[in-house]
Amino acid sequence: MSNEAKAVAPATIEALSPKATQAEIVATLNAVIEKLNSIKVRDRGPKSERSMTDEDAFRVKFGDLKTESHKVAAAELGLSYGQVYSARGGYTFTHIDKNWKA
Repeated sequence: MSNEAKAVAPATIEALSPKATQAEIVATLNAVIEKLNSIKVRDRGPKSERSMTDEDAFRVKFGDLKTESHKVAAAELGLSYGQVYSARGGYTFTHIDKNWKA
């Protein structure tokens, strides 16, 4: 949750009077929900459409996609940002190295 989102709800709710009516409370909560829904989240690119293969891992680590950003490489292969990040960071596909052959 972003810092902006963490600050929205408490500040708005604390501003309510202790004698607020049910209608005022509902209106305030609806305003908080609307504000939270409008806060932008980081765009990490597309969701994964499939599992990463050894060939994909080689391309993002050492091949034609090694100089592209995680987001661009993920979009090109139909993978998620996290899959590319994990492969490049050595968290997954640790058996893939420069001398690897399919």
